[in-house]
Amino acid sequence: MSHSNLPDNDLVAVPETSRLMDGHVAADSGTSSTDLRPNRESTRKRKQRADSDYDESRPTPQCRRDDESHRRNRDRGDSDYAHQTAPAQEEEEEELKYGAKHVIKLFAPVSICMVVVVATISAVNFYSIKDMYLVYTPFHEESSDSSTKAWNAAANALILMAVIVLMTVLLIVLYKYRCYKTIHAWLIVSSLMLLSIFSYLYLEEILRAYNIPMDYPTLLVIMWNFGVMGMMVIHWQGPLILQQAYLIFVAALMALVFIKYLPEWTTWAVLAVISIWDLIAVLMPKGPLRILVETAQERNEQIFPALIYSSTYMYAYTSMATGEEVPNVNVSRSNSEDHGFTREWVDNHATRVAQRQLEVRSDPNGQHRTQVHQQDEEERGVKLGLGDFIFYSVLVGKASSYGDWNTTLACFVAILIGLCLTLLLLAIFKKALPALPISITFGLVFYFATKEIVSPFTDTLANRQIFI
Repeated sequence: MSHSNLPDNDLVAVPETSRLMDGHVAADSGTSSTDLRPNRESTRKRKQRADSDYDESRPTPQCRRDDESHRRNRDRGDSDYAHQTAPAQEEEEEELKYGAKHVIKLFAPVSICMVVVVATISAVNFYSIKDMYLVYTPFHEESSDSSTKAWNAAANALILMAVIVLMTVLLIVLYKYRCYKTIHAWLIVSSLMLLSIFSYLYLEEILRAYNIPMDYPTLLVIMWNFGVMGMMVIHWQGPLILQQAYLIFVAALMALVFIKYLPEWTTWAVLAVISIWDLIAVLMPKGPLRILVETAQERNEQIFPALIYSSTYMYAYTSMATGEEVPNVNVSRSNSEDHGFTREWVDNHATRVAQRQLEVRSDPNGQHRTQVHQQDEEERGVKLGLGDFIFYSVLVGKASSYGDWNTTLACFVAILIGLCLTLLLLAIFKKALPALPISITFGLVFYFATKEIVSPFTDTLANRQIFI
């Protein structure tokens, strides 16, 4: 054995042992390298099978693309849903924006009307004296018996309510059949009487109460200008604040007429009955006032300005359908810029305003057509019927006629609270609601509670010099 063979054996033996260890074959060190190749190949095949099984368990690129596209579609659907619901939520928030400005827009005119009535009752004795009565109240409550006064008041209230229902139904029928000229003539005659005869009586009593001399030519000129201007701004066009002032004065004047010419107990009975009637007429499916509002909405028309107090301009022009165009009226903006709504809301609703600036045409057979011109701020004006002004003022004025300021202030606050609750319900239900029931109910409860409980209690404390 030569020395040169030893390294060769060592070189051969080491690789064989390494291969045995690497191949995980339980064999002795005399195994040749050719015996190890099949084991190495089987190991490689096992690794390939394991890799193939792992690749089969992994999603393919097509599956990954499908999952990604599904996820993108789902995200896109969520974004579309959010995009659709966001404007709805914004619209909901804008519709519920009956905040301080909207409350003030009705508190101010209602308060002014009631203050005018209370000041007149306090300064002029003419409206507190019961010497004449309306023709609709044949029972004058002259008996001293309380039960007789009660049924007299109930009978008078029912008769007056029957007249009001009849007149309301007649108005609805005329409006349903587009008898606009008849309605306008009716309203013009009524306004003319209030602005001429009753205004003359009011001015005469004011001059007599304050002992102010005035000759008849001057009085005639004043009444002529006052009446003509009132007819123009109510039934045609004029400054918004002037129209509102005339409507408030007309409501106050009508309230004074009711206070003077209605018997004592009949006034309270009429207030209770008219609240119930207002509830029925507005909320019942076949209520006349509800039919009036729905018909006006179907025709895209506004109710006559002589019947509604509005915080914005609204004039309706009627003409015969002969092909002539109704003149377009560009009404200037009122001082209150956006009537409680932001400029962004007004700009976003330009399309709705454009839709409302349309012309309602009927068949060319002599019927009327009405074209309503308005601007964006007119869309959201606050509106309240003049009848609500009248009966609010009747309640407060009647309370002030007894000379008790506690009951007067209680009724004043109660009416404003009821009006605030009515506006809140209006913002929630978003439809026409009666404005009399809540306010009149609160006013009656506050009046009788203050008169029968609070005032005697405070008088007793004052007499005994007890201070709380």
